[in-house]
Amino acid sequence: MLGAFLVRSGVLTSVHAFAVDPTRGVLLLTILGVTAGLGFALFAWRAPAMARGGLFAPISRESALVLNNILLAAATATVLLGTLYPLIREAMAGEAISVGPPYFNLTFTPLMFILLLLLPAGPLLAWKRADAAAAVQRLWVAALLAVATAVATLALADPRSLFGAAGLALGVWLIVGSLTEVAERIRLFRSPRAEVLRRLGGLPRGTWGMTLAHAGLGVFVLGAVFETTWKAETAEVLAIGQRLEVAGYVVVLDNVAPVQGPNYEAEQASLRAFAPNGTLACMARPERRLYSAGGQTTSEVAICTRGLSHLYVVLGERRTGADGAPVWLVTGYWNPWALLIFLGPGLMALGGVVSLSDRRLRLAAGRRAAPARAGASAPAGEAA
Repeated sequence: MLGAFLVRSGVLTSVHAFAVDPTRGVLLLTILGVTAGLGFALFAWRAPAMARGGLFAPISRESALVLNNILLAAATATVLLGTLYPLIREAMAGEAISVGPPYFNLTFTPLMFILLLLLPAGPLLAWKRADAAAAVQRLWVAALLAVATAVATLALADPRSLFGAAGLALGVWLIVGSLTEVAERIRLFRSPRAEVLRRLGGLPRGTWGMTLAHAGLGVFVLGAVFETTWKAETAEVLAIGQRLEVAGYVVVLDNVAPVQGPNYEAEQASLRAFAPNGTLACMARPERRLYSAGGQTTSEVAICTRGLSHLYVVLGERRTGADGAPVWLVTGYWNPWALLIFLGPGLMALGGVVSLSDRRLRLAAGRRAAPARAGASAPAGEAA
């Protein structure tokens, strides 16, 4: 909501800012204030009912949760500072500046790397007091597969893609590490098959929710690393019948025709995309639209889904070729495993829903509330 307010109210000057409307900005700021205010009001209302927690050792699941919250809060603070610093600087010094990727790479990335590296060990720690060495030893399979993934990536892909190798290893570490906790609970390698199945059926929903959420984070990391490291882009000025190549795919421009929309005029291209094996992958019809009311030009991207990957085709502006015939700037983007970027958060959200459906949480809340109600209704002497 804060991001929507910044790019639509005109407060922040950015290439991402559009539809600048101060009235809309006030509405978005009001919605942000109401939602955030209600959240803080709920905290204030429930604060007196919160009981003081018990003591726990520095190495325990409670400590892991505290460290998790500290790292997440620090990462959020770095993003918030980088986003708002240009506004603060402009308000104080009258100087317009921008904060780019180098800042976020140096601040946000190390914090998240530490968090993701430690995440699989948290569920393996016992409450109150735990043995860190024992928890790490249980993750030897995840560590072995992560190292093997990094080595295979460097051997099969570009040896210089150290970031890609480390990112894929981290994604595998998260996914296999999240499954390790389930394997430990059902004693996968230490019990007969019938016993394993019995334990598997008896796992609480909270455990499944946690596993889905952590595995979903690993899936997201895999998709983000693939899309960032091995994406490809090609731009060519094409006449009718000409083609461009991107990541082994051949895109042929067949036709460009005018299209009349409800409130815009557009040029719609008809292109054929051929896979590396020569078969027709898809028909792409990107558009370049002109909204006469505001004089704004936008591009409607055509997306070809190939397994877990996306081929984007964008139609650019029309020009005049050397022979006087019209030509168009066509750009192709190959985004490998891009669907994992959406599948991962979907699994995380599903994990949250599954965890909330765990009846143990409702029963525990009821047990905590019962003594509180009894103490409140009893005379002062009895309560004492």
